[in-house]
Order: sequence, then C-alpha cells, then structure tokens
Amino acid sequence: MRRFLPYAVCCCLLSMQNLQAQQLPHYTQYVLNNFILNPALAGIENYTDVRLSHRHQWSGIEGAPVTTYLTIQTPLKKDEYGRITATGYQPSNGKVLGDPYFRTYEAPPAHAGIGLTVLNDRTGPLNRFTAYGTFAYHVPLGPQLTLAMGASAGISQWSLRQNEVDFGDGTVDPAVSGQGTINKLKPEVNAGLWLYGRNFFVGASVQQLVPAKLSWADNYVVPIAGKLVPHTFITAGYRFFLSEEFSLLPSVMMRYVAPLPLGADVNVKLQYRQLAWIAATYRHDEGYAGMAGLTIAKGIVMGYAYDYTITPLNTVSRGSHELMIGFILGNKYADDSPRNVW
Repeated sequence: MRRFLPYAVCCCLLSMQNLQAQQLPHYTQYVLNNFILNPALAGIENYTDVRLSHRHQWSGIEGAPVTTYLTIQTPLKKDEYGRITATGYQPSNGKVLGDPYFRTYEAPPAHAGIGLTVLNDRTGPLNRFTAYGTFAYHVPLGPQLTLAMGASAGISQWSLRQNEVDFGDGTVDPAVSGQGTINKLKPEVNAGLWLYGRNFFVGASVQQLVPAKLSWADNYVVPIAGKLVPHTFITAGYRFFLSEEFSLLPSVMMRYVAPLPLGADVNVKLQYRQLAWIAATYRHDEGYAGMAGLTIAKGIVMGYAYDYTITPLNTVSRGSHELMIGFILGNKYADDSPRNVW
C-alpha cells in the first residue's frame, strides 16, 4: 500500500491529457510567508526577509511529495522607505508595537521590491526544480491603504527518472523505459496583487500563468502530452488586537485549478508579541493542521506545522510535517516587529 502513491502519480503524469490535480505544492505555513504564493509581497517590509522551508507530505508513504524552498525578498531604496517618522519604523526601545502604535499607522511611501525564489518539489520519480526572480511595486492609495503589484519570471526543470517508473510488479511503461532521466524545461511566470492596510490584507495571484504542454514519451511511441495549467490563489486576513501583547489573525485562502472544484483553507493564528504563536487550519475536504512558532533569537524565527488528512490516505500516512526558519536582515528600526506581514 505504501508503494501505491508513486505508481498512481506515474499513471496520471504519463497518460492524462490534462493533469486533473494540483500540480504545485501545498504550503501549510503560507500565512507566515505569503510571498511564496504572491509575488506582489516583494519589498513589503523595511528589511530583507529570508525564508527556508522543508515539507514532507504524507509521511510513511514511499514517493510522497517532498518540497524545499528558499525565498529572499527586500525593498529597494531602504533608506527612503525606512524613514523615521511619528508612525514609521522607529526603534521600539523594548516596547511592544501593539494596538496603540497601529492606530497611527501610515501607508509606506511608493517603493519597489525585488525577490528570488528557488524551489524543489519531488513526488515519486517526478521532480520539479524552479528558480525565478520577482519585481513588485507598492503604491499608497490613501493614508492607511496600499496596493502592491508584482510579477515573477524564471524557469522550471521537470525531470522524470525512468528507472523509477514501474507499477509495483517490475513492469515499466515502454514510453519512458530506460535508465536515464528525461528533463523538460518550461517557463515560469507568476503575477499578483496585494491590498493591505493597518489590520488587513487581501491578495490574488496566479502561478504557472503560461500553460505549457508536458510530454514524457519518446519519439518511437505515440506521444501523450499532459498540460501545466494556471493555479489561482485568493487570500484575505484581518488582525484583531486582544490586548497590548496578544493579537488574533483569522484568514482564508482559496485556490482554483481547472477543472477541479474550488479549494479553501481557513486559518486562525494567535500571536504573543513577536515572540511566539500558535495556529490552526482547516483544509476543506482534506484535513486539519496545527502550527506553532517562536522567535529563537533577534531577527530569527522558526515555525513547525503538522497536517492530518481526512482522506483515505490517513490509513497509511503518518501525517505531513513542515518546518520553516526565517531571517530578518537589515532592519534598523524594529527587528522583532513587522508592520505589514504577520
């Protein structure tokens, strides 16, 4: 049973005219790094943000998805964006930037941001390595409202290890039989919008924006091509201050991949200052997740998530594990207190 998943994946990838599944990875801790879903967030804070994440999905099943990524994003002209004003980035002097501080929140001035994403996603014999750069621009729409627009462009290498394509009984699909690795290069283009203010955010993005055919068949057989399709994500959240030290962030993320039905994640995150947080997620018709994190040193944060699936996979899977570590670099004003990303 544990060997079922990779063979099922192979059947889908090698025989379906349109891949009837989400082709991009799941992220449980995306609320800690919405940049992984939406390029418009590049440069949203006054510092360089670095995130490393490793996810092992459906632990206990051979060939289950394993996803690792690195993201780096930073504003340009930080000396301008980081101006010291009555409501800008000032040294907190050890004080919590709680509700009173954010009552006088001002939108940041217009500025640009850049970013880099490097990602590797492996499922059974199939591997996707992606690298792309990002540019975003943030425009104030009012005293406390900002709209960010961003786009990413790069390349994805899809690889199929032929010697691992079998169906559990030693048989191999003749279309891809062999001992080597088939590699396919495809463009990677993403775009997004992000509207944010003192206590809320609303975002929309499309990943894998340019559809592309993907065929693994050799020339001596009739090729059957799959298709890489766009993935649409819509996110929204609102922060409530429960006290000077505690805040609550309910949020939702909806995703659409044609022709699948709309998927949805509902999250609630409880945070104590910038020191620690716990969160819970419900993924519609798929399962639940719990998250916890803490600041382990000034400018260094770590988070862990555990997913439990309610699908039939729960009879053989030990759940999904996701670890993230983040580094805040170059913020002279309040290393432990982001304004716009929570």
